[in-house]
Amino acid sequence: MMDSGHALGLLVALMIGAVVGLERGWRLRQYGEGRRVAGLRTFALMGLAGGVAGLVGERAGAWVVPVALAGVIALLVLGYRRSAWRQDDMGITTEVAGVLVFLLGVLATAGQALLALAGGVVTAVVLGFKPRLHAFLVWLDGPEIRAILQLALISAVLLPLLPRSGYGPWNVLNPYQIWLMVVLISAIGFVGHFAVRIVGSRRGVLFTGLFAGLASSTALTLTLSRAARQQRSLQPLFAAAIVLACTTMFPRLLVLVAAVAPGLLAGLYLPVAILTAVGLTATAGLVIESGHGQDNARSPALQTPFELGTALRFGVILVVVMLGAEALRRLAGDAGVYLMALLSGLTDVDAITLSLGNMAGEQLGAAVALQGILIAAMANTLVKMGLAIGLGGRGLALRVGLGLGAVIVAGALWVVSGGLR
Repeated sequence: MMDSGHALGLLVALMIGAVVGLERGWRLRQYGEGRRVAGLRTFALMGLAGGVAGLVGERAGAWVVPVALAGVIALLVLGYRRSAWRQDDMGITTEVAGVLVFLLGVLATAGQALLALAGGVVTAVVLGFKPRLHAFLVWLDGPEIRAILQLALISAVLLPLLPRSGYGPWNVLNPYQIWLMVVLISAIGFVGHFAVRIVGSRRGVLFTGLFAGLASSTALTLTLSRAARQQRSLQPLFAAAIVLACTTMFPRLLVLVAAVAPGLLAGLYLPVAILTAVGLTATAGLVIESGHGQDNARSPALQTPFELGTALRFGVILVVVMLGAEALRRLAGDAGVYLMALLSGLTDVDAITLSLGNMAGEQLGAAVALQGILIAAMANTLVKMGLAIGLGGRGLALRVGLGLGAVIVAGALWVVSGGLR
């Protein structure tokens, strides 16, 4: 006797077919009735057929579902051959969607109605976004395709295979955690790259500065500092973008800390808010100075979205920083941690931020970890200010020096005054 769960499963199976069939019927509406492989009614019936096959299979045996699926595939193949001959269309999207609808119908009557319904909706959405997806493929370039595949490799393939226990001196090195941090940094840079491509190329240097802080504010500082020597009239705008990119680093620290040590966030909100406010104020002043005549200024090209070699190098840096921080902590206590934070921040603030976040709690006090993170951030900001002063010429040096100098002073006062305690 059929219970309410079976009835719900059949209803969901029918709905899945109807949703996907609605999209397919609309997409192929230019073809007359009988000239399409499948439309609204056919897809609804395929979904229902999957649900019925699932119910019958519970009683008659598991063989029912594959036999019914084979029948559906045979019908779709016949329809495809006829359609390809008439319309000279070699695409098999509709046929694949039909198989998927049948299987989702089976899933709906197997006690997974919500999961099946979600799958049906996602299927319809993917089908409906065909023009945008094709445009996206045209928009991407070769390095970006490789970056997507490499990021998928390190996150979905390599990460799950790594052990999760401690290794090395003092059991500091956890391969899974280390690689998870590499994936996190790579993903943030990946997002920043595409944000720059989406808005930066149209809206100019300031948007590039805003989102380049997610990818690499150091790379943007180098790029715009060199460009400032050839484009002196744009120096105020370039300076604003550099200060803005360096300011973006501070909210980024919150993302990194939230990923490895959420308990530290409460002590980091206020100093990050202060430093961000100072940086944004300096940026606003530089934007006002630049006037409105540079609205169409374009930023030079930045780095590639992701490189496997870069990720591996960051992993090595992270291992060195983690070992160094623990060694200095054991030898010199809190002072050793601060020294390591200062030295690490000269080259990379992400590695020391993640390392101190991992150490906070059992190995390190929260206040020491937070001060170390801010020391590293100030050291990193100082390096970028030095790059702009050394490479950008007098006009850029003065503007960036004043803007980032104010940020460094504010951060130094916070650390020296013990505001985190």
